[in-house]
Amino acid sequence: MTEEHVRRTPDGYEEPEFEQQDLSAKSVFGFLAGLAVAVSIVVLILVGTFKLLDRSEARNQPEQNPLTNKVSADTRAVTEENTKKFPEPRLESNERSDINKFRLQEEQTLNSYGWVDQKAGVVHIPIDRAMGLIAERGLPTRPQTGTVPPSTVNMSKEAAAKSDRSQKPKK
Repeated sequence: MTEEHVRRTPDGYEEPEFEQQDLSAKSVFGFLAGLAVAVSIVVLILVGTFKLLDRSEARNQPEQNPLTNKVSADTRAVTEENTKKFPEPRLESNERSDINKFRLQEEQTLNSYGWVDQKAGVVHIPIDRAMGLIAERGLPTRPQTGTVPPSTVNMSKEAAAKSDRSQKPKK
């Protein structure tokens, strides 16, 4: 248990006492120096480990077939000659520019007119225009099963039936 120190004022009230001693600057600087030494030791260990692993990986690279042209001792090296010989699909070499090109292409497709299939007469229109047309015309619907699809003959019969009912005399 901690012992609580209480100080009495001349009026007889009790006030808690506060610690009178602060940390010394020497102990704070000692802690920071120890922390810096520990961090630098960890960094040196990590750098050494990575170099060791890299050397081990380079040693364990498979030998190239003597019938192929020597491209590079390190098969991981990205050269233009290596990328031309490597079959499709290839890994991306510059992800940011590739995704930016893809996004730009998609943006142009979404906001322009063009042919999808010119022989069949299928085109694509800007997405804003397509949304406006959907809002104006509504979505196409299929007739329920068992119902007769609308035709000019059926529509004229329905219109005639409605007009016959509206002309009947009321009692």
